[in-house]
Amino acid sequence: MSTLTIRLPDDTTQRLKTLAQSRGLSVNKLVEEMSAQAIAAFDVEMRFKTLAAGADREKALAILDRLDGAK
Repeated sequence: MSTLTIRLPDDTTQRLKTLAQSRGLSVNKLVEEMSAQAIAAFDVEMRFKTLAAGADREKALAILDRLDGAK
């Protein structure tokens, strides 16, 4: 496990402490959970971008047209 030192404005630090306390967590655990969520969101975004880069645009539009007509 690594140690990371970050500088935050005092009001942000206090708000993080309040948030962590309201959830029954330490600030460390709160930041760990928030980091995991941000990384998961990034991974999903990169996955979709990778899939989109190799996609057949015309085929995708044709599928959407078929779905639109199925109403």
